[in-house]
Amino acid sequence: MTEDTENPNANRSTLPTESAFRSYISGDWADEARPSPREREQVPFCVERRRALSAEFTGLTLVIPAGPSLVRAYDTHHPYRAHSTFTYYSGWGSDTIPDSVLVLTPNGTQHDATLYYRFPAGRGTDEFYTNPDIGEFWVGPRPSPDDVSVELGIPTRARAELDEMLSHADSSWRIIREADSTVTAEVDSARGTATDADADHDAEFFRFTSEQRLIKDSFEIAEIRKAVDATALGFNDVLSGLREVVEHERGERLIEGTFNRRARAEGNFNGYETIAAAGWHACTLHWTRNDGKVNDGDLVLMDAGVEVESLYTADITRTFPVSGTFSKTQRRVYDAVREAADAAFAVVKPGIVFKEVHAAAMNVIAHKVAEWGFLPVSAEESLSEHGQHHRRYMVHGTSHHLGLDVHDCGQARAEFYKDGIVREGMVFTIEPGLYFQPDDLTVPAEFRGIGVRIEDNIVVTATGAENLSAGIPRTSDEVEAWLKRQR
Repeated sequence: MTEDTENPNANRSTLPTESAFRSYISGDWADEARPSPREREQVPFCVERRRALSAEFTGLTLVIPAGPSLVRAYDTHHPYRAHSTFTYYSGWGSDTIPDSVLVLTPNGTQHDATLYYRFPAGRGTDEFYTNPDIGEFWVGPRPSPDDVSVELGIPTRARAELDEMLSHADSSWRIIREADSTVTAEVDSARGTATDADADHDAEFFRFTSEQRLIKDSFEIAEIRKAVDATALGFNDVLSGLREVVEHERGERLIEGTFNRRARAEGNFNGYETIAAAGWHACTLHWTRNDGKVNDGDLVLMDAGVEVESLYTADITRTFPVSGTFSKTQRRVYDAVREAADAAFAVVKPGIVFKEVHAAAMNVIAHKVAEWGFLPVSAEESLSEHGQHHRRYMVHGTSHHLGLDVHDCGQARAEFYKDGIVREGMVFTIEPGLYFQPDDLTVPAEFRGIGVRIEDNIVVTATGAENLSAGIPRTSDEVEAWLKRQR
C-alpha cells in the first residue's frame, strides 16, 4: 500500500507540471489556525470496550480496518462511512479518514492500541494538489497526528508504516476480514497460505465484537436518543410539506428528499435507505425506489432514520393518511398493528427470551386476521409451529437490535440473539405490520393494497423498557392530530 493512489483520469488530466507552477504553488501559504483538540466523550467507553476485547483475545494481535472509500461509478465514490467495528473500538465517527486501521498488539494481559492513518500532506508536498482522491487541495485537510491522538486517546502512526507491521502477521493474528480486502490479503499473505482455521478464527473474532455490542453503554444510548430526536424532526418536515408532495408526479421522491435534508442538517446521513411507500407500494417491505405518486386517499408508510456524527442510527416507521384522516378500513388495520406493537412492548423486561417479543406481536396479528375471516384455520392453529398462516400478511420479524448498524450485531450467534436472554441496556426495534397485497384474493377488496407498519426504538431498563420514540405520534388519533398540527 502507498500513500498515493493511481489517477484514473490521467488520460484527460490538465494538471500543470511545469517547474514554475510547482515552485509557485509550494510557497506563500499562511499558517493555519487550528482549534485546540479535546478528548472526545466516547474515549473512556472505547477504552473499556478494548479492555473487554483484550480479556477475550489475550496474546493475540487484532487488526480492525476502517475500510476504503467505495466506488459508486468509475471515479466517483459513495459518501464514506467507516466499518462499524472500527468505530466501536476507536471512537472515530463521521470524520474518520478512509483506509485507517486500528491495530491492537498484546502487552501482557492487555493490548496497546495504535491507529494507522494518512497523515496530512502539507502545502510543500506534491500530494497536496496532484491527488484528487486524497490531496488536501481536492478533499480538504486531514487532522494532525497529535490532534487525533488527543481526541481519541490512541497513539498514531503513518498509514505508510502499516505494510511493514502487517508483514509480521502469523496464526496468532485476527482481522475483521470483511472491512478491507486489501489489508486482509496482506495479513493472509504474511500468514502464508490462508487456511480454513485462520478464516474460522477471524470469524470468531468478528462474532465476539458483534456480541459485545448487544449491550449498549450510556454513551451509545445517549447517541441513539439524539438520532431518534433528529428523526422526529425529519418526520415533522415531511408532514408539513404534504401538499407539495401530492401535487408532484413523484411525490415519494419529495418525501425521501425532505427527510434526507434533515438527516444531513442534524446528523451525518441516513442510517439506511429511506422507505417512502405510498398506496400499495407500502406492501413491498423494502420499497426504496420511491418513484411513485402520492394520492390524497393513500396511506404512506415511511421508514427512516437519521445517523448522527458518531454513526449511531435511529430506525423509525410511521404510517399516515395523506388526507389527514384514516378511512374506516385503514384505521382498522392501523389499530390492529398498534395493538400488536403495544403487546410486544408490554412483555419486554430483563430475563425474557428475545423471541418472546415477536411471539407477543404475532399473537395479536393472528387473532386479528382470524377474527376478520382471512385465515383457513383458527388463530390457535395458525400460531402453532405447523401453521403460521397469519405470516402471509407479515413475513418479517418484529424486532432487531439497533446501534451503529441499523440491523446491529448481525454476526451474533442465535443463542445470543433470537434465542438470547434480554438484558438491561439492549436497544432494539419493535415493528409489527400488516401488508395486504393488491392482488391478494384471501382478503376483501377494501383491504387490498393497504400496508401498515409502526416501528419504535426501545431500550431495556432494569425493570422493563423505555420507548425512545414515544414522542413521535403513534396511535391513530394521535397521527390524525399530528397531521392537522403540521399542516
